[in-house]
Amino acid sequence: MATPNEMAATMLRNLPEKTGKSLGEWHKILKQSSLEKHGALVKLLKSEHGVTHGFANFIVAKYRDSGEQADNDLVTAQYSAAKAELRPIYDALVKAVSGFGKDVELAPKKAYVSLRRKKQFGLIQPSTQTRVDVGLNLGNAKATKRLEKSGSFNAMVSHRVRLQSPTEVDQQLINWLKKAYEGAQ
Repeated sequence: MATPNEMAATMLRNLPEKTGKSLGEWHKILKQSSLEKHGALVKLLKSEHGVTHGFANFIVAKYRDSGEQADNDLVTAQYSAAKAELRPIYDALVKAVSGFGKDVELAPKKAYVSLRRKKQFGLIQPSTQTRVDVGLNLGNAKATKRLEKSGSFNAMVSHRVRLQSPTEVDQQLINWLKKAYEGAQ
């Protein structure tokens, strides 16, 4: 009889053939769902994706063990209660930086999300009930009215941009983020 580790290895090996997706692809779907409870995640895979119960349970268990759900929980907590209306700003920023390359990493912390490549190039922080601050590592770039020096905001970045609306995630800000990303090699 196979050991539990051998059975898990077999399921992982057979996952793409039996479900049509890799474990990483399933984790991405689960992360985007914003569901938290094990049973709700299993139900999602079974009802919306046609995954059998055994594989759905396996996928969710691996997802919960991976820490990806913990990352999602940190972001959810940052944009809850009085700061809930700021979430569209965060989502617009994530959409923009995700297009820079496959090496973009979002690393949620308790109060902010670090934007990383090989090193941190920026951060997203819901600083007040009405404002999200974007920290950027732009070295000695000249400060402007919008692109201010970080000052006491956060010692891990050189500049800050204050946002109150998703429409402020414009081409100028995306260009600054891209420049910071390109400098983080």
